[in-house]
Amino acid sequence: MRRVPVLLSAAVLLALAGAAKAGPSAPSAPIRAPLADHHQYIYSPAAAAFLSSNAQLEPVSAHDLIAQLDAAGIERAAVLSVAWIYGRPAQLPGEEYARVRAENDWAARQASDYPGRLVALCSVDPLKDYALAELARCAASPEFGRAIKLHPGSVSRLDEADQIERVQRVFRAANARGLAIVLQLRGTSAAGARVLIDRLLPFAPDVPVQVAYAEMFPGGAAQAEAATPLAALSVLAEAAVRQDPRMRQVWLDAASFTRPGLSRADALRLVRRLRQVGLERVLYGSETAVGTEVPPSDAWAAFRSLPLTDAEAARVANNVMPYLR
Repeated sequence: MRRVPVLLSAAVLLALAGAAKAGPSAPSAPIRAPLADHHQYIYSPAAAAFLSSNAQLEPVSAHDLIAQLDAAGIERAAVLSVAWIYGRPAQLPGEEYARVRAENDWAARQASDYPGRLVALCSVDPLKDYALAELARCAASPEFGRAIKLHPGSVSRLDEADQIERVQRVFRAANARGLAIVLQLRGTSAAGARVLIDRLLPFAPDVPVQVAYAEMFPGGAAQAEAATPLAALSVLAEAAVRQDPRMRQVWLDAASFTRPGLSRADALRLVRRLRQVGLERVLYGSETAVGTEVPPSDAWAAFRSLPLTDAEAARVANNVMPYLR
């Protein structure tokens, strides 16, 4: 049987402790598996070939993903298109946007084979000139869920005024169309988290924002709280504690928390911040790095190894974003 890889980056997000609770009340005992996986990917043959310049990557279909979800006992999943990968600089001049559209449409067709279980989310690099056009196209199509995955290019850290303005326009457009935002940033520091709070969230005040951070513990070794991007999570958690109104619709995507091998000290720091955010606003996701071959069942086991109470872990397992209900 062919082994199925899962995805290429790692993600993490957040929310607000003082807001009204979203979803069912916290149960008193854990459940066997999360109700939904908020961070999964599939790859078309074209995308797999495009990503195979450094390491061979096999296509991943909806059928492959369903088998993994079944093994983990997970009923539903958000399928995040990887169309944003074609926005990498100087790779596809002249045909970039056509490939972005094709990959998004492929993900939608795959998800349509499993109605009630998979919801396809269109993706785009918000720094691209075609980002607004693709957002509008996807928002008008019933084949996509009511959310969009925004993934700025891997070289970007949103530290330039022009980049920030571009993402602001996309946030505003998503808000106007009632699309939830799944935002993934790489290498985000405390300063990057402040950019998110101060300069992006005000442009999408009416829709949920699911924030994902890549490389929670980049080196795999124990790190101080000042390290990137635990420092970013700290900024977001502290904003939640002081009930910053801009955090009202922010959710934390826990995909990067599923990595095995965290030191006890790192795990305790992480759990402290999750509690500040509020477990009612933490979402389960099991996306893992290409080549690690960690299936959703093992990813959930890794998340459960965090020093959370059973009730806290069950609360995360029961949280489901509106676009997946």
